[in-house]
Amino acid sequence: MPAYDSLSADQLQKITTLGALKKSGYQPRSVKTELRDNLIKKLQSGEDVFPGIFGYEETVIPELQRAILAGHHINLLGLRGQAKTRIARLLIGLLDEYVPMVEGSELNDDPLQPLSVFAKNLLAEHGDNTPVAWLPRADRYTEKLATPDVSVADLIGDADPIKAATLKLPYSDERVIHFGLIPRAHRGIFVINELPDLQARIQVSLFNILQEGDIQIRGFKVRLPLDLQFVFTANPEDYTNRGSIVTPLKDRIDAQIITHYPKSIEIGKRITQQEARIKPAQRGMVTLNDIVSDLVEQVAIEARGSEFVDAKSGVSARLTISAFEQVVAGAERRALVNGEKNTYVRVSDFITAVPAVTGKVELVYEGEQEGAGIVAEKLMGKAIRTLFLNYFPDPDKAKKLKGRPSPYKTVQEWFGAGHTVDLLHDLSTKDYRTALDQVPGLRDIVTELHPNEDAEATYFLMEFLLHGLSEYSLISRNRLTAGAQFKDLLSSMFTMPSFGEDDDEDDEDEEEKPQRGRRR
Repeated sequence: MPAYDSLSADQLQKITTLGALKKSGYQPRSVKTELRDNLIKKLQSGEDVFPGIFGYEETVIPELQRAILAGHHINLLGLRGQAKTRIARLLIGLLDEYVPMVEGSELNDDPLQPLSVFAKNLLAEHGDNTPVAWLPRADRYTEKLATPDVSVADLIGDADPIKAATLKLPYSDERVIHFGLIPRAHRGIFVINELPDLQARIQVSLFNILQEGDIQIRGFKVRLPLDLQFVFTANPEDYTNRGSIVTPLKDRIDAQIITHYPKSIEIGKRITQQEARIKPAQRGMVTLNDIVSDLVEQVAIEARGSEFVDAKSGVSARLTISAFEQVVAGAERRALVNGEKNTYVRVSDFITAVPAVTGKVELVYEGEQEGAGIVAEKLMGKAIRTLFLNYFPDPDKAKKLKGRPSPYKTVQEWFGAGHTVDLLHDLSTKDYRTALDQVPGLRDIVTELHPNEDAEATYFLMEFLLHGLSEYSLISRNRLTAGAQFKDLLSSMFTMPSFGEDDDEDDEDEEEKPQRGRRR
C-alpha cells in the first residue's frame, strides 16, 4: 500500500478499519501542526493562502501566517466590516481534506488517540476491526456568535438527565455528559465571534481549555486534552458598553492581530467589486464607470473622518458594497421606468443611494441632531467635492487667477441670469441630455479637459461638473423630492435651502410643481 501522505481522497475513504489505517502508515497530528504544515506547503509553492482578502498583504496576513507557524491561538481585533470572520473561515483551506475518526464518535476521536469513553470502549471491544470514518475539512470548522445568553452548557457541556434515564446510568457515570460545542469541535478550528459579548463568567470557563486542556462539568473532573485551534474576533473594548475581554483570558490568547480598513480607494474598489451582488441582467443593462465607483468608496472615507460619525464604531465595508448595489439598482429602475433597454450610470444614481449610507453609520450626538439622511447627503457631497479635483480645475484657485477668467465663468453667468436646470432621477436619456445641453459652456469645459471620452461619459462628466460647482459654492444645488435643481447661488439664498437641508413645501409655487418636480 502507498504511504499515507501520498493517498488520494478516494483511496483514503476506502480505508474502513483501524487495522487498515495502521498499515497505511497514518500518524496522528495536532490541528496546529496540520495548519502549520499545510501553510508551509502553500508558502513554498507561492499559492495564495487567503484568496479574496485585499489590503492586508503587508499587514494582517503576514502576522496571521506567523501566528499559525508559531502554533498560536488568535484574536482578530478590529472595527466592524474588516473581514475578520471571512479570514477565520478561510483557515479551513489549511486543513487536510480528510482525517480519520472512530465511526460514530461525537468528539471526532482519532482512532490512535481516543478521548471519549465511547471510542475507548469501541476500540477495546473491536481492536483492529474498529470501524473508521473520514471527517471532511468543512465539518472541522465550528463558529459561535457570542451573545449574552450563551451558557457554559452551550460551550462546554452539562449532565443530561434524559440520557441518564434512557441509558439507565447513574449520575456518577461519565457517559451521562452531553458535550457542548467546544468538545465537539475537537481536532478542528473553533471560532467565537464578538468575544467581548460573552459574559465574564462564561469567558472564565475558557481558561483551562486554552491553557491546561481539561474541563469540569457538574462535579465531573473530565480530563480531555482537546486538540483545537481557537480563533476569536472582537471589536476594540471601547466600541460599546456591551463588555470587554477579561484580562486573564486575553493573557491566554497568544496572538492579537489588529485589522484595519482599506488604505486606498483602489483596494476598496476591489473589495466592493468582489462582494457586490450585481445580477447578470443589471450588468447587461447598466454601464458603469470608474468615477462612480470612486465616489462610492470616497463616501466611506469621508464617513470615517466625519465629526458626525462615531469613530469608535467604524464604518463597515458593507456600506460601500450596499451603496454600489443601490447605484446600479437606481440606474436599472430608471431604465425600466423609461422603457430603455440600457442606460449609463449618472451622478444622480449615486445620490439616490442614501439609504445604503444611513443604515451603516453610527452617529454621535451632533449627527443625531442633523438627522441620518442629512448626514448621508453631506457625506456624499464631500465625496463629490474631493474627487472633483481629479477631473476639473480647483474652483477656489480659479477665482484667484489674475489676468485669466475662471474656466467656469460662462456657466456661472448663465445661472446668474436667472436660469435653472432640473435633473430629476427618472429623466429619460433624451431629456437628461437636453437638460445638460442647455447650459452654455458646460460641454466645452468637459471636452477641453477630457477630449477622448465618448458621448455617454461626456454627459456624465457634465452632470458631475454641475454637482462639483455646487459643492464649491459657485452655483446652488437644491433638493427636490424627485431629484435636484441647479440655480444661481445668490438667488437661492432668498428662495430655498441648499441640497442636504430641509426645505418647506409651503414655499413652492403650485404652478411650478408639474414642471420642476415637487420639492420636499
